[in-house]
Amino acid sequence: MTEQGADHHHTTDDGGTRPGDEPQRSAAEAWDERYRSKPKFWSGKPNAQLLREGAGLRPGKALDLGCGEGADAIWLAQQGWTVTAVDVSGVALDRALVHEKAALDRESVHAEGAGEIPSRIRWEQCDLEEWQPTATFDLVSSQFLHSPHLAWQGPLRTAALAVKPGGTLLIVGHHPDHLPPWGNHTRPEMFYTPAQLVAELGLDSPQWQLEVNTTRERPASGPDGEVAIIGDTVLRATRLA
Repeated sequence: MTEQGADHHHTTDDGGTRPGDEPQRSAAEAWDERYRSKPKFWSGKPNAQLLREGAGLRPGKALDLGCGEGADAIWLAQQGWTVTAVDVSGVALDRALVHEKAALDRESVHAEGAGEIPSRIRWEQCDLEEWQPTATFDLVSSQFLHSPHLAWQGPLRTAALAVKPGGTLLIVGHHPDHLPPWGNHTRPEMFYTPAQLVAELGLDSPQWQLEVNTTRERPASGPDGEVAIIGDTVLRATRLA
């Protein structure tokens, strides 16, 4: 994928998942199988909206929910964040560890003095329907958390609760009216508009201040080189209390 199409989390562009297959295998098994189908599933580059919205934030503790092969978590760590990165797929997390080690090795080569640079990422495998955070975070980021095995409402409500006062919630996903023309995007309930996010997560309450709540168009590339303009739902909010 190109940088513009660098969605590296739980999207539905596999073209092969069928609702009738879901009872026979767990979400972890399904996503492990999907990742094993290619030696590199995503672009390896951090998502564009994370770069745009996260670049000006002061580093602290971050949660990357649905981290996939780890590009967003690694980028956050490189900016000085201490990151907890969560995903259902053990295969994806194994790759993320390899990618992190390569990034740390490159940092060590250019760093002054000898010795390894310690990891700033904790990788966790868990079922996102059952996942509960054990801490609060200065930044909670969820990029393209779309899966036929997972309703987005529960995990994103839990993610919002994990933001500490003064912290930032950043959610990015496919807009249901501006989906890629390739892959399996036939279930609109898997996607969300900015208004749906605000209503479902209770972000119109006095506890939250909406900083960004919009749809942004961008070019994206498909698995066979197709190019299309798609829409990202982008929400960034600050918890006030």
